Amino acid sequence: MSEEILINVTPRDTRVAMVENGVLTEVFIERASRLGLVGNIYKGKVSRVLPGMQAAFIDIGLERTAFLHASDILQADNDGSKNGSKNGSNGKTTEDISKLLYQGQTVAVQVVKDPLGSKGARLTTQLSIAARYLVLMPEIEHIGISQKIESEEERQRLKDLVSSVAEEFQPSGYIVRTVAEGVSDAEIAADLRFLHTLWSEIQERIKSESSGALIHEDLRLVMRTMRDQVGSGADIEKIRIDSKTNFEKVVKFAGKFIPELAQKVEYYPGERPIFDLYNIDDEIQKALNRKVELKSGGYLIIDQTEAMTTIDVNTGGFVGHRNLEETIFKTNLEATQAIVRQLRLRNLGGIIILDFIDMLDSEHREQVMAALEKNLEQDRSKSHICDVSDLGLVEMTRKRTRESLEHVMCEPCPTCDGRGSVKTAETVCYEIFRDLIREARQFNAQKYLVLASQEVVDLLLDEESTSVAELEEFIGKPINFQVETMYTQEQFDVVLM
Repeated sequence: MSEEILINVTPRDTRVAMVENGVLTEVFIERASRLGLVGNIYKGKVSRVLPGMQAAFIDIGLERTAFLHASDILQADNDGSKNGSKNGSNGKTTEDISKLLYQGQTVAVQVVKDPLGSKGARLTTQLSIAARYLVLMPEIEHIGISQKIESEEERQRLKDLVSSVAEEFQPSGYIVRTVAEGVSDAEIAADLRFLHTLWSEIQERIKSESSGALIHEDLRLVMRTMRDQVGSGADIEKIRIDSKTNFEKVVKFAGKFIPELAQKVEYYPGERPIFDLYNIDDEIQKALNRKVELKSGGYLIIDQTEAMTTIDVNTGGFVGHRNLEETIFKTNLEATQAIVRQLRLRNLGGIIILDFIDMLDSEHREQVMAALEKNLEQDRSKSHICDVSDLGLVEMTRKRTRESLEHVMCEPCPTCDGRGSVKTAETVCYEIFRDLIREARQFNAQKYLVLASQEVVDLLLDEESTSVAELEEFIGKPINFQVETMYTQEQFDVVLM
């Protein structure tokens, strides 16, 4: 698999496109007016404790207070260490939150989820700082090795190395990242010392800064991509950047941490926009549509709500060549690849319901599930698939730490308020009739003027003209109509004259 990374930088926003085998698979957008918060460390102040929800709202200096659940609060064991807990999960506890926090208390917290929709940021007190090869978790004592490093010999080497170098520092926890596989002892040791130096600076700032202050800010999108999205560099064919300044920064970073990748970083000075190389903007536009066409003629319908996302698979114009069951099987099989691509491209997370076309053959169902799991292996975000439900639905979850593409680029329609539909002109006409009768019974006007959209007025003067005449006779007053070009189809006013 060949992979290219295209980076488009403008003064107001930065966009990163991940292209696999010529196909856009992921896109990351960071805007100057709304920078991502994940990884940032703040000195927060408890504004409210909610024992009933086992949660607290923390003021970290943002527009909305952030959310901290009891399970994300680190608590020391009886011996004073923080490497265990009552639920056995990396020092996290589910003890009554009112015993752990109180209103007005200051606490160092880290953002694990950006604000999503109407919800504030999600926080944890288990702080972590990422570098190229290691993640430092200063509050716990544990060394974890990435599961993607399969060699037991290499896993043991890395664990022994980190343990020996870490002895000169205070007891801490570490996660060895996948990119550390095969890296020299000196590079791992340098990474570890850098993290502890940074942690010392963070500790000093936590002591000196006032509540609501930003203590540590994670890297911006371009450098974060180099740190997190780029693996060993073996699969990367090219990294193209259309900003000279950022190109120089990336080359410097790659030369220091990923020497084999330094020669693959290119500055793109072309007059043609860099995203036009693979029609990235067109693909992003398609990713905002509800309907996704499949090559066979079938299609997906994707509906995203605040609670969950549903994806419906349909055969559409695909009629197959043999029989109905074979047509359904091939459509579902093709849909698995398209679904995973859309999950990554749109950054859909949380609860996801997949409604495949019903298959009678149990072997076909197993093959479709196996194909879905295989395609998800390419996804960097963790996901969990449940068994097929009694209704034939596939339930899954996907980790979500940042807003979806739709939430970043769009806002609710001001006409339908995000419903996705508006009342028909006919429905609005009947509402106007009822409103006129209501006004006539309450007030003694000489005549009435109805202000409405062009579509509604046209219907009232044409198909509903008989109804209007009957209503005038019923209330005994004339009714006039006036088009308001700025009105939506649902808007109208009845003016007494």
